[in-house]
Amino acid sequence: MEEKRFDPYQFIGFVLIALILTWMLYVNRPDEVVSPEVKQSSTESVNEQVQPALTKLNDSLNRISIETTYGIFSNWMTKNGAKKQELENKELIIHVNPKGGVLSLVRLKNYTDYLDQPLDLIKEGNNKFNIQFSTKDGRRLNSRDFYFYPSMNAENGKQILSLKANISKNQYLEFIYSIDPDKFLVHFSLKSYGLASVLDTSQPAILEWENTAYRNSKSIDYENRYTELTYGYEDDKIDYLSLTSSDEETVEDVRWVSFRQHFFSAIIIPEKPVNQLIVSSENLSNEEAFGDEFTKKFGLKLPLVYNSNEFGSNFDYYFGITDYKTLSSYERDLESSIPVGWGIFGWLNRFVFMPLFGFLSSFLPHGFAIILMTILVRLAMSPVTYKSYVSQIKMKVLRPEIEELNKKYKDNAVKRQQETMSLYNRAGANPMAGCIPALLQLPVFYALFTFFPIAFELRKKSFLWADDLSSYDSILDLGFSIPFYGDHVSLFPILASIAIFFYTQMTTGQQTMPQQPGMPNMKVIMYLMPVMMLFFFNNYASGLSLYYFVSNLLTISLMLVIKNYIIDDQKIHAEIEENKKKPKKTGGFAARLQKAMEEAEKQKNRRVKK
Repeated sequence: MEEKRFDPYQFIGFVLIALILTWMLYVNRPDEVVSPEVKQSSTESVNEQVQPALTKLNDSLNRISIETTYGIFSNWMTKNGAKKQELENKELIIHVNPKGGVLSLVRLKNYTDYLDQPLDLIKEGNNKFNIQFSTKDGRRLNSRDFYFYPSMNAENGKQILSLKANISKNQYLEFIYSIDPDKFLVHFSLKSYGLASVLDTSQPAILEWENTAYRNSKSIDYENRYTELTYGYEDDKIDYLSLTSSDEETVEDVRWVSFRQHFFSAIIIPEKPVNQLIVSSENLSNEEAFGDEFTKKFGLKLPLVYNSNEFGSNFDYYFGITDYKTLSSYERDLESSIPVGWGIFGWLNRFVFMPLFGFLSSFLPHGFAIILMTILVRLAMSPVTYKSYVSQIKMKVLRPEIEELNKKYKDNAVKRQQETMSLYNRAGANPMAGCIPALLQLPVFYALFTFFPIAFELRKKSFLWADDLSSYDSILDLGFSIPFYGDHVSLFPILASIAIFFYTQMTTGQQTMPQQPGMPNMKVIMYLMPVMMLFFFNNYASGLSLYYFVSNLLTISLMLVIKNYIIDDQKIHAEIEENKKKPKKTGGFAARLQKAMEEAEKQKNRRVKK
């Protein structure tokens, strides 16, 4: 058995340990009295030493959690200290948030809202953008969670912002925004690089965009009527979602999708038509939770195509004014997103009223341009007005004879109608002649009804007491709301209603058709028109009410001129009497109708005899 030797180093170690323990007991001995100030100072000192350690520990734990959740993609979830990036040109100011690479501000530099505040189509909180994709290890990732590294450069006068979420030097997701010096267009491209080995291509990558439209006009109800999601598909077709309720559709072969906010639009334009996407719209204007700040919420979901196991795509954003001429200049058929009317109504607006008003407003104040255009339209329609009034005079002259026939054949409706038609035929009068001119004026009436609410040129243009011809011309705020009328009084609709009332008085005075049993009273219906005008147009564009006011004044004036200086009632009466003496005409639709009625009368008499 080996004998243990004395180890001096071990002895020295024991001595040192003893000395250290003795010193610690002395330092940590309890004091007899410790002041509050000393205690507080001691506590603060300890906190100052402990807090950085806790922060470091939390960061480490958070980092471990991120790495466990996202694996090799954890770099994308780490803050990089990058600040918001800015792009600017003649028309737009754009901010991009490094987190998510999302647009956080799109401001139209040369326009303001109804409160004269900067007009922002996108602000922090109303715009959501995301790319969602899957990985082979079962993760579903969202670009809104990523932190991108930005870099800015310029090329051919364009500002170009590159945003990269890096795994490594050769593996990353990139967003690129570029902007021309003087356009409303923003080019956007996205692409994954070097990720083919980790992406699960069996599940589609989805681009999601959601935008909540801010209120920009004085009347939120009126603005909401023209705020809608529209999309172009196939070669030249256009469709839209519901204006008044929530709506969602799956559409194919889509060329562009427009989030139109009445006079301003946010439009996404894919480089190539998209085979299939989902669009949605939700009406927010009646929801108390949103107050009067928003009108609608728009959204789309668009699948991205994989190429060599990588996804990517190119788009153009249009952020700008909803002006027909401006949108046409981009040659993308974007102007079709504006509801100019269908068929002949749209044709009249595109080729007649828009060019005409554009020309007049180029050298006249917009209110006077409306008045002059109204005069030109009424003059162009004056032959129709003349024919309509002459027909009314003829029917007025024949009224006594028609009433006599009604009394004579009151118990024989077929015979009464037959004799009445015979009288019209012999007198050269046509009861439908007064309706046909009105039908001819209908396309003009409806086209202009469509034109004024979409005329961007009227926005914030004043005339007389109206400070904005694209909105209502309030002269009195009521302080309370009347159903179907509103909380204010607009003057132009009142003037237009008065003009319509007097016009109705003049026209109903010429009516000769008797009231048929069971049929609504046409005079009552016609007198309701001014009341309907008063209620319906109180919240509409004052430019439209100005047009109807001037138009009806001109029509009344024209009818007075025709009645007092052009048409001679006695001469027309003599002409009718002369026509009665002429041989009865045997041709034409009226003659065939009369013959059919005669045959019907004969058959009726045969049945009675039997």
